Amino acid sequence: MNDREVGRYWDESAEAWTFLARRGFDVYRDLVNTPAFFEMLPDVNGLAGLDVGCGEGHNTRLLAKRGAIMSAVDISAAFIAHAQDFDAPDFDGMDIHYAIASAQKLPFEAGSFHFAAAFMSLMDMPRPDLALAETARVLKTGGFFQFSISHPCSTTPHRRHVRDAQGRTLALEVGGYFEHLDGEIDEWLFTAAPRELKAGLRKFRIPRFQRTLSDWINMIAGVGLAIEQVAEPYASEETAMRYPVVADTRVAPYFLLVRCRKISGLS
Repeated sequence: MNDREVGRYWDESAEAWTFLARRGFDVYRDLVNTPAFFEMLPDVNGLAGLDVGCGEGHNTRLLAKRGAIMSAVDISAAFIAHAQDFDAPDFDGMDIHYAIASAQKLPFEAGSFHFAAAFMSLMDMPRPDLALAETARVLKTGGFFQFSISHPCSTTPHRRHVRDAQGRTLALEVGGYFEHLDGEIDEWLFTAAPRELKAGLRKFRIPRFQRTLSDWINMIAGVGLAIEQVAEPYASEETAMRYPVVADTRVAPYFLLVRCRKISGLS
């Protein structure tokens, strides 16, 4: 499966995704992943930044709110349309440049950005090695790239929750870690959304690609980026008690955050 085929699937899912996410049902993003991402993020005030695979622009706007001068790309024209149409008083006056583009061929000159970010997008691309190489190309020397992905050790072809009598997750059973997935379609909707709200929606149909942790590390090293910080975020005890839907993130790692930097002398 190539990037354009993947883009067509995301176009089909963009309407339902945006509808549910903007109503607060992307709880793993809002309660776990995004807070950890911004806690790890260096100061971006006044810096030119690029959001790679921006979706409907939620995190792009949060970066702009921190003072970054943002550009953002997504391969889905439907997502870019939603990002451009977003209107809320808290984000008035933000000048974000959105573009429909593949992360595997970015429409920017080399050295255009002080930093780049990718929120849960790289693992959904058929050639993340090309996306990493392109991101490294458009970074200035000394610039950083911070991204989050589904944790490769626990987001495997076989994955099953082991639960107690009350339905609480005790363990995560995983398998097929070394299998190669090249666009197998996974159908789902946000579990936190109420049944009546999901009733009239078409399920997301998302192509899946499987890569190992060593694949990711080698891809990063292969494009001349140096890893400087890694995190595996999970819900705090307080958050898990208040929002039990994300309590399972305390059992096994669901997400991997990586910050790497373009070092002088590396290509």
